[in-house]
Amino acid sequence: MKIRNNWTKEEISEIYNTPLLELIYKASTVHREYHATGEVQVCTLLSIKTGGCPEDCAYCPQAARYNTGVDVQSLMKKEEVLAYAEKAKNAGSTRFCMGAAWREVRDNRDFDRVLEMVQGVNELGMEVCCTMGMLTEEQAKKLYNAGLYAYNHNVDTSEDHYTDIITTRTYNDRLKTLGNVRKAGISVCSGGIIGLGETHEDRIGMLHTLATLPSHPGSVPVNALVRVKGTPLQDNPKVDIWDMVRMIATARIIMPAAMVRLSAGRAEMSIAEQALCFMAGANSIFSGDKLLTTPNPAFDEDNAMFQLLGLKPREAFKDEKILVN
Repeated sequence: MKIRNNWTKEEISEIYNTPLLELIYKASTVHREYHATGEVQVCTLLSIKTGGCPEDCAYCPQAARYNTGVDVQSLMKKEEVLAYAEKAKNAGSTRFCMGAAWREVRDNRDFDRVLEMVQGVNELGMEVCCTMGMLTEEQAKKLYNAGLYAYNHNVDTSEDHYTDIITTRTYNDRLKTLGNVRKAGISVCSGGIIGLGETHEDRIGMLHTLATLPSHPGSVPVNALVRVKGTPLQDNPKVDIWDMVRMIATARIIMPAAMVRLSAGRAEMSIAEQALCFMAGANSIFSGDKLLTTPNPAFDEDNAMFQLLGLKPREAFKDEKILVN
């Protein structure tokens, strides 16, 4: 199967609506063509600056305007971050992602400290990723020069549904940041969340946005909404596992070379449900007891699952360019 960037919504809809078992089979076939089976990229996500975000993302416990019980914490010290990264590496992680609850990156002392953290994690031999909101092309270049491997900036949902979830930045703002990341030579990590009250057409629209970017994201996280008390979406129904499998399989088929990440929501999934996601083409996870501020399976739980399913961690920088410092 060839990599394409000219998918139509109609083509993606046809794939998405394929009978489920047939869809899983097709996705698994594509997966085998582009990736080693049984190999999963293990990533760890650490909140290096928590809470107090001025945005109004309706799903987020770190938004200052919602009473979710998340305490505002200042930027962590470099030594603390590197100690956590080393712990993650020893537990099997090959990608380390640092998240800061900022609306946008600002050229200040905190950003300088983040650049030092990026350099330090890179020197550990891990792929280093950041997710810190919007950033300019110049800021992206600084991150690249410090050794940043990937930058996460999710589109979250379809453009049509977007304003029902977020009003403090536009869809084009998100796409502009992705463009700045791409121009700087950094691997793009971008996906979305299901369970936000969107329709199936919205899910197809989100996948269409990602699959028609100038180049596909290197990583596509597929998140199930983690319902947090105090957020506007706290009472949304739990995402059905079959919806997750359908999203992962469709993403795998239309973006065959990307790492498709089974992300938020794993804490509510059984091993059998996660196995279905791996069969459908997921080959990346976040491991560690927290995803920023929400629960996630711990390292030892994932190690036990890998043993049971015969999975192994993917090596860092495999089949991809290594950044030049």
